[in-house]
Amino acid sequence: GWPCVMLASPEGARFVLVTHAHLFKPTYPKSKEKLIGPSALFFHQGHYHTLIRKLVQNSLSPDTIRRLIPDIETEVVSSLESWVSAGDVVNAFQEMKKFSSNVGILSVFGNLEGNYRDQLKENYSIVEKGYNSFPTMIRGTSYSKALLARKRIREIISEIISKRKEQRLMEKDLLGHMLNYRDEKGKTLTDEQIADNVIGVLFAAQDTTASVLTWILKYLHDDQKLLEAIKAEQMAVYEATKQGKMPLTWGQTRNMPFTHRVILESLRMASIISFTFREAVVDVEYKGYLIPKGWKV
Repeated sequence: GWPCVMLASPEGARFVLVTHAHLFKPTYPKSKEKLIGPSALFFHQGHYHTLIRKLVQNSLSPDTIRRLIPDIETEVVSSLESWVSAGDVVNAFQEMKKFSSNVGILSVFGNLEGNYRDQLKENYSIVEKGYNSFPTMIRGTSYSKALLARKRIREIISEIISKRKEQRLMEKDLLGHMLNYRDEKGKTLTDEQIADNVIGVLFAAQDTTASVLTWILKYLHDDQKLLEAIKAEQMAVYEATKQGKMPLTWGQTRNMPFTHRVILESLRMASIISFTFREAVVDVEYKGYLIPKGWKV
């Protein structure tokens, strides 16, 4: 354990994460760091953090997303069909997590072979269950199972990396950007660094995306006028694609102003991250209280 300060107010969060962010550094409990990987970008600051963040941002450029639209549309249609076949009731958040996971794998690996995709999803599910469990190494516990699943994910990613290197594929997805990176001295990222950041991105993207999608559904359910306006806008797009017979285009996704505003407002209103961790790098005073250097926040 560590001495810790809990801040739950908007003012406290703004103090730590925005106005005085330079007084704190990202930190996570070691048990969680083991499951994601010590080289993941959100465990670092400075040059390395900036480098990895830039690679992630480049992999999500408009050109890249434009190319992914047909595949994302396929995922959406598949999800909708599965919900219809499931019956009258589905767990919205869990279904959104499945959808977010599929899109996350798509953005990281592109069109991955089915067996790799299934193995990643299966083992990631085990890691997720152990992430917030008590970190004991006793065999059979959620945490010990999660560590083993994390090891299997690392092996799967290593195999995918090896195949890409052998075939000299120059993909535009996140994995491709990381594999193709060279610094001014020609140095590349290690396979361990790549694997840790791939796992980190998948972890960071799934819950946050699923959370905001679920909140959007909740807000639309609570405001029927808003729901009808969104449906009208989307039906216009549906008709423009000849009732779904033609693929959705990049231009059509850019022409959904009402839907876009609903997404932005949902992001503003909803709390999509329940907590985050920081560590004081110096003694910090907040509202008359001292947060000693090294304490977790």
